Amino acid sequence: MINFTERYSDFSKWLSAIGSDPTGGMTRLLYTDEWLAAQNGLKEKFQKAGFEAKFDEVGNLFGRVEGSKYPNETILSGSHIDTVVNGGNLDGQYGIEAAFLAIQYLKEKHGQPLRSMEVVSLAEEEGSRFPYVFWGSKNIVGIAKNADVMNIQDKKETKFVDAMRKAGFDFRDEKKPMRDDIKAFIEIHIEQGNVLEMEKKQIGVVNAIVGQRRYNIILKGQANHAGTTPMGYRKDTVYGFSKICYESINKAKAVGDPLVLTFGRVEPKPNTVNVVPGYTLFTMDCRHTDKAALVAFTTEIEEDMKRIAKELGLEIEIDRWMDEDPIPMDKKLVETFEAICKRDNYNYRVMHSGAGHDSQIFAPKVPTAMLFVPSIKGISHNPAEATKLEDLAEGIKVFAEAFYELAYKD
Repeated sequence: MINFTERYSDFSKWLSAIGSDPTGGMTRLLYTDEWLAAQNGLKEKFQKAGFEAKFDEVGNLFGRVEGSKYPNETILSGSHIDTVVNGGNLDGQYGIEAAFLAIQYLKEKHGQPLRSMEVVSLAEEEGSRFPYVFWGSKNIVGIAKNADVMNIQDKKETKFVDAMRKAGFDFRDEKKPMRDDIKAFIEIHIEQGNVLEMEKKQIGVVNAIVGQRRYNIILKGQANHAGTTPMGYRKDTVYGFSKICYESINKAKAVGDPLVLTFGRVEPKPNTVNVVPGYTLFTMDCRHTDKAALVAFTTEIEEDMKRIAKELGLEIEIDRWMDEDPIPMDKKLVETFEAICKRDNYNYRVMHSGAGHDSQIFAPKVPTAMLFVPSIKGISHNPAEATKLEDLAEGIKVFAEAFYELAYKD
C-alpha cells in the first residue's frame, strides 16, 4: 500500500484553490461560478486518470472504472462538492478526493476490477444557498421532487431553477427510474466532532446517522418607537425569540446526549437601535439518533413556541422544512470496515454520526456505510476546519482496502 500523503496534498491544494475565500475559508455554493469551476476541473482530472467522466442532468459528476466480470454491479463512493459559506476545505471535498485517489491507486496496482468502481462529486448537500438539502443524492436515488425547488430562491432572490439552468443543467425526468446497478455506496468524511480526537482514534466506523428536523420560524409583533412605547404595551419579537431560545435550550440540556438543539440564525426587523423589532425570523435545528425521541421533543418545543407567542401577543409561523429520519448503516458493510481495521491494526471505534450526510439518502435504497477521520478540536463549517495529514492518508488507505474487498473479490 502506498503512502497517500503526497498524492492527497497535491490534489487537495489544487481543488481547495477553487472557491477559496480571502479570509482563509471556502465558499462554493450550488450552481455558482465557483461550484461549476470545481466540477469541470474534477471532470478533467477524472478523464486524465483514465476514468469515464460524465454529468447527470442536475450536475452530479461521475468518474467510472468499468468492471470486467460484473460491470453492472457498481461500488459507488464520493461526497458533496458544495460548501457552507466561508467553510473549510474538508467537509464533503475530502470524501471526493479520497474516493478518487483510492480508485486511481487500485486501478494502477491491480488493473480492471471485477465490479465497476465509481466516484461521484455530488451537486449539493448543505442547503447553504437554497432552503433544500441533498439535491444531488436525492436525484440519484429518484426521490427528489422538482416541485420542491421550483419556487425557492436564495438570499439574493435568485431562483433555484434559474441558477440551475444558467450553470447548464436542468431537472431530471421524474419518470426515470433510479439506477439499479449500485451494489454499495461508501462514504468517508471528517468527523466534524471531537470524539475521535479525544479518544485518540484514527478511524471511526459509522453505524448510524442521526435524524434531523430543521425549521424556519417567524414571529410577528409590532415595530414601534423605542422611546415612546411603554414596556407593557410592546409586541417585541426579539423578546419572544429570547424566551423561546432560553426555555428550549434548557429543556434540551435536561434531556442530554445524544439530543442536540441549535438556534443558528436570527434576523430581527427593522434591526436598528431605536425601534422595537416587530418581526423576527429564526431557525431551529434538532437532532437525535432515535426517531420517536426526536419527534416527541420537537413537538413539545413547537407547542411551547405557540404558547409563548400567545402570551406575548405575537403571531407565529412555524415551517418545518426538513424532517430526516435516523438512518442505520448496512450491517455487512460495517462488518467489512471493522474487519479491515482489525486485520491491519488500525486504531478505530464504532460510533454514530451527529451530522447529516449523503449516506443517509442512499442507505434506504442501497447498502451503505461510512468512515470517519478525526477533526482537530472538533471544528467544522469553519475556516479552521482541519485534520492531521497522516489521519487523512490513513483514512484513504482503509478506504482503498474496502474498495478492494468490494470490487476486486468474487
